[in-house]
Amino acid sequence: MKGANDKIVLALVGAGGRGSALIFSMMKCDPNIEVKYICDIDASRGGRIVEDLSKLQGYPPKKVNDMRTAFDDRDVNAAVIATPDHWHALATIWACRAGKDVLVEKPICLTLDEGREMVRAAADNKAIVQCGFQNRSGDYAFAARDYIAAGELGKIVTVKIFGMTQGTREWIMKEDTPVPEGLDWDAWLGPAEPAPYNVSRHKGWHDWWAYSTGPHMFDTSHGVDLTRLALGDPPLPRAVYCAGGRVIFNDRRDTPDNQTIVFDMGDYPISVESSQYGRYLYGTPDDVRYSDKYPVWNTMGTRIEIYGTRGVMYLGRMGGGWQAFGKDMELLAEKTGRFPDEPHQRNFFECVRTRKTPNSPIEQGVLSAAMINLANLSYRSGKKKLGFDAANWTILDNPEAAAMDKRPQRKGYELV
Repeated sequence: MKGANDKIVLALVGAGGRGSALIFSMMKCDPNIEVKYICDIDASRGGRIVEDLSKLQGYPPKKVNDMRTAFDDRDVNAAVIATPDHWHALATIWACRAGKDVLVEKPICLTLDEGREMVRAAADNKAIVQCGFQNRSGDYAFAARDYIAAGELGKIVTVKIFGMTQGTREWIMKEDTPVPEGLDWDAWLGPAEPAPYNVSRHKGWHDWWAYSTGPHMFDTSHGVDLTRLALGDPPLPRAVYCAGGRVIFNDRRDTPDNQTIVFDMGDYPISVESSQYGRYLYGTPDDVRYSDKYPVWNTMGTRIEIYGTRGVMYLGRMGGGWQAFGKDMELLAEKTGRFPDEPHQRNFFECVRTRKTPNSPIEQGVLSAAMINLANLSYRSGKKKLGFDAANWTILDNPEAAAMDKRPQRKGYELV
């Protein structure tokens, strides 16, 4: 067991914008962190991170193409996975099997099988895996859960999740071109199906089902996970229905810009509005995230509404806190909330050292990801209802959706 002051040596996998932000935030929130490896299959990325980390820690991290080089190094304690979405599962599994702890960004996985294998790999190798659902490290989230569990809202009757982000853009599919120098395109594709190089895939990977949950649903997954926490982490839904389409620009990209989802939770429904339009809608603004202010709830596009027989709770994610109201908007209770990114990272390091269960364990992260995946499968199978047997982790009454959830296993990138 590591002591509270023991150094933790990290490998960053994915040297893009989120990976850079994560690694420097981690260095700031824990003085006993070092980064030994920067892993990226694109030789043009990561140079600035190496340069800046050299100044911070006194030596340059090694820039490597293959993440397994870092995983094979016994000095490395943990991996930070900030790749495109289609690599999250396999990178986590490889790291766990190599004896590393993991912080993995959301969405945690893209298929049901990926989720099960991630849970198995973590358990079999006794790995700490913290999922990138930061709200689970916010005190406002636990206060909301406790308020609801105490019955203060009464019986929960319906829940509404909003993931309505600002705008989208017109999309034109580029022509296939030769692979840019320094990019290992086969490794970038990894567990996804082979495809010719195209900058619309490489730089616009959020627009393709092969690599993503979609450009707005990946963000909506934060709201789904926070809702699950606030409701006491209920089992997965009995059935899912998802409608929507390309509303603003009816172009050729795979993923929609507007989705409306209904989850049948048994005692109550959860509905989700996830979209990319409306400049009047916004996420939690910085002047709320980093203060004790509350948002203007009716135009905050990332709010959650939890309706009970005694009152309604408006809950913000990534800060914003919550307020509960009764008849005639009587304020019943409230709790401010700050952006929980750094507390989430500190919790991960604490658990690496003590081996405690992290705030956002892989088991819960996979369940939240499964809800997003099931909704997308309902949409992709023709906007058809999808039944689900949570006990056996099986899609019911929708063979097309079940088939879509089975990824081909490329040689060298198999899950098992």
